[in-house]
Amino acid sequence: MNLERRPDPDALLAQVEAEERQKAQGKLKIFLGYAAGVGKTYSMLEAAHSRKAEGVDVVVAVVETHGRTETEVLLQGLERIPLRQIEYRGVKLAEMDLDTVLARKPKLALVDEHAHTNAPGSRHAKRWQDIEELLKAGIDVYTTLNIQHLESFRDIIGQITGVIQRETVPDRVLDGATEIEVVDLPPEELLARLQEGKVYIPEQAARAMDNFFESGNLIALREITLRRAADRVDEQMRSYLKTYQTPELWPVPERIMVCVSGAPGSERLIRTARRLAEETKAEWFALYVETPGDDKLTQQNRERIWQELRLAESLGAKEVTTLSANSPVEAVLDYARERQISRIVAGSPLRPRWRDWLQGSFIDQLLRRGKKIDVLVVSNEAEETKKARKTLRPLGPAWPGYLMSFFLVALTTGLSTLFSHLLDPTNLVMLFLLAVVIAALRLGFGPAVLTAVLSVVAFDFFFVRPYFSFAVEDTQYLLTFGGLMVVGMLISTLVSRARSQAEALKTRESQTNTLYALSRELAAAADLKGILETVLNHVRGSIKGEVALLLPEGENVRPSATSGNFEISEKEISVALWAYRNGKAAGLGTETLSSSSFLYLPLATGGKTMGVLGVKPQDEAAALSPETRRLLEAFANQAALAIERVNLARKAEQTQILQATERLERALLNSISHDLRTPLSSIMGTLSSLREDPSFIKAAGQMELLDLALEEASWMNRFVSNLLNMTRLEAGALRIKKEPHEVQDLIGSVLNSLEARLKSRGVKIQIPSSLPLVNVDPVLMAQVIMNLLDNSLKYSPPGTPLEIEAAISDSWIEIRISDHGPGVPAEHRHQIFEKFFRLPGTEGVRGTGLGLAISKGIVEAHQGKIWVENLPAGGAKFILTLPT
Repeated sequence: MNLERRPDPDALLAQVEAEERQKAQGKLKIFLGYAAGVGKTYSMLEAAHSRKAEGVDVVVAVVETHGRTETEVLLQGLERIPLRQIEYRGVKLAEMDLDTVLARKPKLALVDEHAHTNAPGSRHAKRWQDIEELLKAGIDVYTTLNIQHLESFRDIIGQITGVIQRETVPDRVLDGATEIEVVDLPPEELLARLQEGKVYIPEQAARAMDNFFESGNLIALREITLRRAADRVDEQMRSYLKTYQTPELWPVPERIMVCVSGAPGSERLIRTARRLAEETKAEWFALYVETPGDDKLTQQNRERIWQELRLAESLGAKEVTTLSANSPVEAVLDYARERQISRIVAGSPLRPRWRDWLQGSFIDQLLRRGKKIDVLVVSNEAEETKKARKTLRPLGPAWPGYLMSFFLVALTTGLSTLFSHLLDPTNLVMLFLLAVVIAALRLGFGPAVLTAVLSVVAFDFFFVRPYFSFAVEDTQYLLTFGGLMVVGMLISTLVSRARSQAEALKTRESQTNTLYALSRELAAAADLKGILETVLNHVRGSIKGEVALLLPEGENVRPSATSGNFEISEKEISVALWAYRNGKAAGLGTETLSSSSFLYLPLATGGKTMGVLGVKPQDEAAALSPETRRLLEAFANQAALAIERVNLARKAEQTQILQATERLERALLNSISHDLRTPLSSIMGTLSSLREDPSFIKAAGQMELLDLALEEASWMNRFVSNLLNMTRLEAGALRIKKEPHEVQDLIGSVLNSLEARLKSRGVKIQIPSSLPLVNVDPVLMAQVIMNLLDNSLKYSPPGTPLEIEAAISDSWIEIRISDHGPGVPAEHRHQIFEKFFRLPGTEGVRGTGLGLAISKGIVEAHQGKIWVENLPAGGAKFILTLPT
């Protein structure tokens, strides 16, 4: 056997696991073309008819015929799901009825135009999201797609055709397809079809031939499509070779990282990195580095950064990471070395050269310091080079800060005038620098810069000859002016940066403390109600607005806790239900059901969704920022873990109860089979003897046999009574009928019942005549006393006496029953009142272990107490107290 060619067990296991996952989902087949009119829909319908002929349940969910007769003909004979009508701005739009298709649940659904954008108000923003939901429900899907709608090819095809596609699908859709069928047609034939009006109506066809449908464009698109399909086949081949270990040398895989900057051209960088990773079969990563200056970014820039990171996730980046650092270059290189990145994709903004001289070029530093790492520089196009303008974030109202700058300079000038006869002018510069530092610390960057400029002007005007003039007699002061200006600007910049860093650290520390407090309180919460209240308080403390937690209830989700008295509509609950079932965020700020007023985040852990967190912020822009979104996701993760912990504890408790019930059943069966056999045998033997020959047995012998049978029957009666009372106690159905009774009468009735067993025993009774009446159920309390006496008779030596005492103590009547047996070990004094408990070494004594447990239950039902003590001379004393 050739060991070198043995299949890789890990690869085989991964393949089996992947196949098992695919079995639970539907299969996706994509009919891929390079342009409209090549016959994708036609081929899909032909394949659907073939599947229907094989007996497969096929429905048409949505198919766009575009007025083509041959397509309309192929639709005949196939079941069609009616389209859903959505009214938008007075116009009725027809969309696929996703819910009807899911309810119909066919084996195969035909969904045309994979990249289609749904009408506003639909569940999902894109049709490819509808298809994902169908696949997740176990429905196979046939769909059509043009290559220009693939996200990673958006830019390159836009450069070729001059048309930028707005409707795109993530590359992972194509990568995850079970089968891809390329529908190919020579460009000449496609152009002929276009001229014949088989693709578009004549007016549209003429415009298309002048723009998109040029021969060169079609040839390029066809090449890209065939190459992408070939890459897919190559990927399948490599997967097979790796699984079955064919003799082939495998190179070290490349790793590509794209630097996200938030500039308008970053989306192009991300698509380039995705396309490069696909071509080289490499893993790829996306990194964004936050710097102290990021606090000055506009909300538009922040939204763009968030969208770019989400784009990287949707395109299949292995990791999408955000780091904080003073130097972006150091952070990028450190991350690249940790992840063993072989190639970095970065953008080169077109900006003035002087800015590179002053601020340094990110690309130059990356190339200079990133040895052994290739850097792919992608230049931005002209219309993309203009970066979003950064605005300074004022620490307070703007004008008072700038007015304070004038006041600071005036004050410094006055102080310098007082000390001008003591200090040289060059030393007075330090006072003006102090003013700049104070302005930077107290007023912010803008007022500090103004203070530096005014300081130079004031120093020149008042303290440099000729006085009260901006002329300079000694040119050496020009160096002083320049130094004062540069140092002042530098101090302002450094102090502003330090302030920004301190504020950023303060924000992160606040979020960390919030998460720590949440985790600590969740760990201390003992039940689900406490967990929900804790999560609500923390989320509402961080996000001003309304908060709701929805938990599963049957096949739906229902609000279990809310931060106010507001009600969640059924429409909102349907959005939350989608988030729960799919384990993805939905609603406000997402691409799924974005018309909702709430943002719904799934409480997911370990692949299982425990519920949904709903947030309706007052300030949507601030609440849906990347930082806040990450904080909400952290809240959701903590809540999910806590809910899972409570659920597991509940299941463990239920398991313990089930195990205890099973033990109870086994003990009960063993007790019944063992303890009933002896009295039944005695009764049956007595009756058989009397029946066979009643004259043979003398009268005295007959009475002895009858007494034995009666005693055994009485024991069985007590046994059954104990079982019934235990059942009633467990179910809470024991009915107590209290009546005033004499303690002497209760004890006397029990002694009469046990007269035969007490013949050989002396019973000492001490009951004062002044004892008041006790309010009890006479039948149940008599059973308690009988169980205690029966226990003393069984566990004390024959012939030894028993003592029964009664007394009153602080409005309580106390009854004591003592014997002279071995007593009860201290470690078992509480256990003997548990069901089916037997003292070690007493297995030979007939009993069920129910008598004391039932006695305890009956006494406590009378608001009394019962316990056992050991006598100093040996023996056990059972004491029960009852209220008078």
